[in-house]
Amino acid sequence: MDLRHLRYFIAVAEEQNIGRAAARLHISQPPLTRQIQQLEEELGVLLFTRTPRGMELTGAGEMLLEEARNIRALVEQATERTQRAGQGKLGRLDIGIFGSAILDTIPKLLTAFRTAYPEVRVVLHTMNKQEQIEALRQRRIGVGFNRIITPLADIASELVTQESLLLAVHERHPLARLAVVPFTALAEHPLVLFPSGSRPSFVDRAIGLCQQAGFVPQVAQEVGDAVTAVALVSSGFGVSLVSASTAALTLPGVVYRPLAGLPADARVDLSCIFRSDDHSPILAAFLEVVREFRSRHYPDSPAA
Repeated sequence: MDLRHLRYFIAVAEEQNIGRAAARLHISQPPLTRQIQQLEEELGVLLFTRTPRGMELTGAGEMLLEEARNIRALVEQATERTQRAGQGKLGRLDIGIFGSAILDTIPKLLTAFRTAYPEVRVVLHTMNKQEQIEALRQRRIGVGFNRIITPLADIASELVTQESLLLAVHERHPLARLAVVPFTALAEHPLVLFPSGSRPSFVDRAIGLCQQAGFVPQVAQEVGDAVTAVALVSSGFGVSLVSASTAALTLPGVVYRPLAGLPADARVDLSCIFRSDDHSPILAAFLEVVREFRSRHYPDSPAA
């Protein structure tokens, strides 16, 4: 029994007439009659009683009609789901996340993707930069999010945004009294930098900016992430140079101040990374949402 047999059988059962069924199927009557006979021979039962009025279902035929309609529905559903998967509208996308962008930009982007593709299941994994790269190469994730990406032959990237820098400072700290903090003022205060771990990272960017401004920073501590850095600021341990996304993090006593005297390019990027040979429809759909999100929310960010 094949799907063609079932399709022909359903047409005859619903039309109760070989002629009308043949017209519906756009075939002639003799081939259709042979197909029904072959189906009955294969099953070893009579499916129709031939009467002057047409074709009436037997008890076995009624049972097959019910099952055939169920099979047809399943095939149609499978066809639709396969087509949707081929269009990137159905499936699963594993995403590696890390850093301050999870406090603001990444949730907004994921919400935009879920709205556009509600049948794609998104699974998040907390991984640092090197872990994301390894997971991409091992095909355990399809996309990662990180900053300051070193070019790699097998890893491509798509810019999401470039964020301005802020100073996280305790409200009782002298610098908190300033509406705008001169960047060179940081030379006199201990800095909490992040993230520790694989380099280059935002730590290198911060130190480089200090050196460019003519001073060597007093690095009090390097910590794993923005949350830990701002928590130390909250306890009065020092001040921290952070991306604009981090300002979404509210901890007791912490305020954020803009900085003056920074170079024009003193911004920090946020990119999504993926395998350069990954041509999956889901990834293509996700990247399209990233580009649309960037143009809508961060029109001043350059294209990747």
